Amino acid sequence: MNIDIDGVKVNYHVSGEGASVVLLHGWGANIQAFAPVHQSLEKHFKVWTIDFPGFGESEEPPEPWTVGDYTEMLGKFLSKLEIDQPILVGHSFGGRVSIKYASSHTVRKVVLVDSAGIKPKRKLKYYVKVYTYKAFKKLLKLPIINRYEEEILTKVKGKLGSADYKNVSGTMQQTMVRVVNEDLRHHLPHIKVPTLLVWGENDEATPLADGKLMEEMIPDAGLVILEKAGHYAYLDKLNQFLIVLESFLQKDKEGQSS
Repeated sequence: MNIDIDGVKVNYHVSGEGASVVLLHGWGANIQAFAPVHQSLEKHFKVWTIDFPGFGESEEPPEPWTVGDYTEMLGKFLSKLEIDQPILVGHSFGGRVSIKYASSHTVRKVVLVDSAGIKPKRKLKYYVKVYTYKAFKKLLKLPIINRYEEEILTKVKGKLGSADYKNVSGTMQQTMVRVVNEDLRHHLPHIKVPTLLVWGENDEATPLADGKLMEEMIPDAGLVILEKAGHYAYLDKLNQFLIVLESFLQKDKEGQSS
């Protein structure tokens, strides 16, 4: 199904009955990434899974977006479809949007799975890449060579950029830069609802230390660590994840009080 949000077509899937649960995928993923979780939850909840603009079957944003822009889009999506006090489940980038939304809007509960949002401490290798690229950009402003600027920069990006960065369009590349450089930890104390944190023990993209920090900073949070799981902990240990999630949402099932 599709809905128009300020001129951007947003693809989503909805099924089930009960309290509303909204599943928000990570960067580079789409609706399918949460399919087994959606199928499990639809037995007791009304479940919505969204393709973020720029991913899956949703259209790209008209210009590079920030986490705030995606959060605003989510708010309009929920308003248009009359989804009140949702339970937000966000993985990685979806966790960023969940954090920002839940810190300033009314939600029922939050589930953050290997969530992004803590700006990482960069290694020397990262800064070498950044300053190498900036040096190239200055060099390419020189006469004669500047006519080849776009072609050369594209090649340099290909050498220096991450797989996530290289596999998307220019608009989404700029969006990714804006997104990953935003530190959301100042929002964490403002999440006032019960929050479940689920982390892969071996997550290298958003390390376990980030989960422990979020547990400290969110007033009503609990952290569950899935052993021998990576950044997609909920898929690596699907059965364990679903058991933990069902326990956390037990009181929210249709016909029960929260």
